[in-house]
Amino acid sequence: MVIPPPARHPLLWYLWFEWALPIVLRKHKPDVLLSPDGYLSLSTQVPTLLVLHDLAFEHYPEYVPGLVGKFYRHYTPKYAHHARRIATVSNYTKLDVMQLYGIAPSKIDVVYNGIKDVYKPLDEAAQQAVRERYTNAAPYLVYVGSIHPRKNIVRLFQAFDGYKTQTNCPDKLVVIGAKGWQYGDIIATYNAMTHKDDVLFLGHLEAEQVAGLVASARAMMYVSIFEGFGIPIVEAFACGTPVITSNTSSMPEVAGDAALIVDPTSIEEITAAMVQLYQHPETAEALQQRASIQLQKFSWEQTAQKLWDSLMKTV
Repeated sequence: MVIPPPARHPLLWYLWFEWALPIVLRKHKPDVLLSPDGYLSLSTQVPTLLVLHDLAFEHYPEYVPGLVGKFYRHYTPKYAHHARRIATVSNYTKLDVMQLYGIAPSKIDVVYNGIKDVYKPLDEAAQQAVRERYTNAAPYLVYVGSIHPRKNIVRLFQAFDGYKTQTNCPDKLVVIGAKGWQYGDIIATYNAMTHKDDVLFLGHLEAEQVAGLVASARAMMYVSIFEGFGIPIVEAFACGTPVITSNTSSMPEVAGDAALIVDPTSIEEITAAMVQLYQHPETAEALQQRASIQLQKFSWEQTAQKLWDSLMKTV
């Protein structure tokens, strides 16, 4: 069923969840409601399983548009207490929900994300074809995600400048993702870069294209300030691509010992990790071996089973 109205604004979110959805629930009387993206209806007593991906809006309110952030901060605690059960995508987010909202740990199940099957290693010929298509055959580092401040792209650009200066290598930086919000500083930093001609913005791409680019990269750069999970880390693992990621929030949990972990506020640390992968190929090989083990924790099959188990506890 598709229930109107389309809800693309906080006011419409409220109308949809508190007026439109309850009418349908009263009519059909479901046994359980699964809400997969952080919202639920406070106007129904149908047992609800609420999926919470992260509480970034609590930690970094400045990175969320005003009215949206106010909605999240006002309603998410109410949703968390109203839900019969909660599923979080990482242990980090579970702990966050417990500490910030006072939710008992017994009410929260951890259900990791999975990744699409298109993410897999490519042979050298296929990788070369990808590089010829997108970077004029040059090796490159890749970032996948939206373009907004929480993703730490300003420091990523500054670190890439330092990496190019230190190594004089031919590498490009490929940025895959659409513009989000508050990206003025990101564009200003890009325009001030010494090596901005080596940064390629590819915008939004289909999953098959992204998978090919990730599998053909020297490394995945995922040095966000805060993440509830960080799916691109696992996608890179599946492609056999080394990962540089942050030591904050959920990212060390997802990466385990299979990535180079850096302080995302330190341009020097991010640069040093890039240089390490470039100058020491054995580091990349060791990371790839550990990634194949860490990857076993994540699949949509495991996600489905754990989410089903959580639903059975909700009814």
